[in-house]
Amino acid sequence: MNYQECIHYLEEEVGFGSVPGLERIQLLCEKLGNPEQKLPIIHIAGTNGKGSAVAMLASILKEAGYCVGTYTSPHLELYNERFLINGAEISDDDFAREITLMKEICEELAAEGKPVPTLFEIVTGAAFHYFCEHKVDVLILEVGLGGKYDATNVVPAPLLSLIMSISIDHTDFLGDTIEKIAAEKAGIIKKNCPVVLYSQDDIVYNIIKDVADQMDAPFYCLNDAEIDVASQTLEGTVFSVKNKSMSLENLELPLLGSYQIGNCMAVLEACNVLGKKGLTLSEGAIRRGLKNTRWAGRMEICGREPLVILDGAHNADGIAQLAKSLSIYFKDRKVTLILGVLGDKEYHKMAEYILPHADSVILTEPHSERKLDVFSLARSISNHKGTIYTEKEIENAYEKALSITTADGIILCCGSLYMIGAMRTYISNRSI
Repeated sequence: MNYQECIHYLEEEVGFGSVPGLERIQLLCEKLGNPEQKLPIIHIAGTNGKGSAVAMLASILKEAGYCVGTYTSPHLELYNERFLINGAEISDDDFAREITLMKEICEELAAEGKPVPTLFEIVTGAAFHYFCEHKVDVLILEVGLGGKYDATNVVPAPLLSLIMSISIDHTDFLGDTIEKIAAEKAGIIKKNCPVVLYSQDDIVYNIIKDVADQMDAPFYCLNDAEIDVASQTLEGTVFSVKNKSMSLENLELPLLGSYQIGNCMAVLEACNVLGKKGLTLSEGAIRRGLKNTRWAGRMEICGREPLVILDGAHNADGIAQLAKSLSIYFKDRKVTLILGVLGDKEYHKMAEYILPHADSVILTEPHSERKLDVFSLARSISNHKGTIYTEKEIENAYEKALSITTADGIILCCGSLYMIGAMRTYISNRSI
């Protein structure tokens, strides 16, 4: 198959269904010779912050001289984004070769009367095979959904399990309480393998710590650090951190958002632990790696007059963190909000957090079967005092925003990664 035939196979023939369990991915990996057992892996779970942690760690490890693979999901524009080696996307030809191989194995499994992998399992199997073939020094592996039953969790003994911020999301799959969700995320902890936890509420801390103790997994959580923020501007954040295990002054982080400091704390603790596991990560590599970190679709600036910001916040906690950042960076500027959400999210809460920061609101629809239509979204925010427009098509929503926003104003797009990806493509094509 060529690249386009592979996309058709994945999306039209296999489809987007999600089925919990590890049997299918285990069968696929066995057919591949179990590449997941041959790779040094950093496994990252969490509700929010996973992608940013992947980007920071990958940049640091690259600066330290390692060949670093990263596997993330979902993509914003192309599947190629999910497979990176030292920041370079997999080629169309290599992607096509991998998915063609996966299809052949899926047909073998079907002929043997065995369960056939889902789309995410197929792409995950392809990732293990691709990174093993390219002999990466380290693979940074992002959980797709949850942890315990996620396809990435076939990894038997990671170098490190890193668990980022945990909040309510994907309740249909993970449970409707923070305790249930935390237990699912803790499922990536393996026997005797170290785990680093993002600093968070006691209820989550205690659940993760208990699981780590049961698994005899060395447990680390950077919750005693003194943080001094020197500046937070559109050029990035400069801050210092000090605790019993580290003292780093004037770190430069270009990722925008006040929440990125917390993400960075977890990454710095992860670097400490990786050092104990034998990886050489000098202070210089850490500094350069943080300074050179790039992560698309998270408070990403895609235009200047007006300022256009794309943010992938797509659940209540993510939107709350974005709202907090707006009050830091843009408290005196008028905001035109483009909002599109999925129907299975806590969209009432999301709207409650972000709408007070918007002068005008344009409602649109993500490119997803799970989208919430603009009319239902409009009814849910009917009490909002600002001006509300509805534009079902993302492209029309952007053009409407441009027409009503002054050069010194801000256009903020958020609510769904699907929407952010489509918007990013439209903006880049529009400027050509």
